[in-house]
Formats: sequence, C-alpha cells, structure tokens
Amino acid sequence: MPDDDADADDAYLTLADRAEASFTVQGSEFLAHAAPVESVAAAEAFIEEIEAAYDDATHNVPAYRVRADPFREYASDDGEPSGSAGKPMLSVLQGQEIENVCVVVTRYFGGTELGVGGLVRAYSGAVKDVLDAADVFEERPHETFSISVDYDDSGTVRGILESEGVEFEADYGETVAFDVRVPVAEAEALRDRLRSATSGRVDP
Repeated sequence: MPDDDADADDAYLTLADRAEASFTVQGSEFLAHAAPVESVAAAEAFIEEIEAAYDDATHNVPAYRVRADPFREYASDDGEPSGSAGKPMLSVLQGQEIENVCVVVTRYFGGTELGVGGLVRAYSGAVKDVLDAADVFEERPHETFSISVDYDDSGTVRGILESEGVEFEADYGETVAFDVRVPVAEAEALRDRLRSATSGRVDP
C-alpha cells in the first residue's frame, strides 16, 4: 500500500473504462463489475449504482482502492461470512497494484453453501476475471492550471505548449486564456519555460 505521503507524480495502474465478468459456481451466479474512480465519493456512487441495479441479489460485495489523501482502501463482506468476500477481493486489487478502482461482485445464491474457502475462491476469482476483461493502463497524475496572456505572447505560449505535447484549450477574448493539463512531474519545468520565454510576463 502506498504511503500517505507518496509522491503525487508516481505513475500507477488503473482502468481505462468499466468492465464486467460473470460465472456460476454450484448454482450461485457471480457478476463482477469494475470501474475507474477518481475519489471515494465516486467509488461509493458506483457501489450504490450496482446495488440499485441488482437490488434483488443475495449480496453486493464492494472493494475499492482510491488515491485520496490519505490513500483509501475499503471492502465489505455485505453479509457473507467475515473475511470470505470483501477482503479477498481487496487482496486481488492490492496484488495487481491497481488504484483508483472500484469493484462490486454481485451474488445470486444458488442453494448450495460454498463454505468460507469456496467463497474466497469465488469472490477473488470474480475480481481476477473482471480485471482480465478490463483495459488496464499506466496513468500519470495530472494537474491543471490556467494562464491569461496578451496576444503578443499568445503565439509563444501556444508554441511551447504544442512542442511539449501537453493538453490545452485556448479561449481568444480580450486576452488569450489557456487551460493547460500537464503531468504533475512535468508541471514545474513547463511553468519555468513559460516564464523564461515571456520574460516573466506569464506566471502560471
């Protein structure tokens, strides 16, 4: 688990989009849903969304890992025997070092008790399956800042932003406003370059 004071510019693995997977064990149907989330609130909203969609299920077991301050990890067994569902799910997320992710595994009971060992295998297997189905990629934390410049400096600023390959939007009004999105690790160097190229007229 990352330290609470882990560098904000650390790259990390997360999901590009939502994914789902399902299988049946001795009559019990397991449905796994995973989603990328940027905050604890987003994770909890996703959990509520799945619970509402599958409100007739026997269990909706959640687990998430979020790069909040401090780093947040959470899991619940949602009525399954203690330690048999949420914790194994969270262990898979930890083992694959995936962050800013929320997983909910829905179970429809099929009439046969699986035992704690069987539940651990089923819930952890569901998370492995949904992660296999997902598009996992390496993300670098970004930050955004805005700068407003006179038209005389706008060409210089735009040229620097384009040469650095960062994302930006430009709004041409009385002045030119640039909204810039840049990897945290590169932000200060970009600010320095902008200041230098405009003799300090631009101070992001």
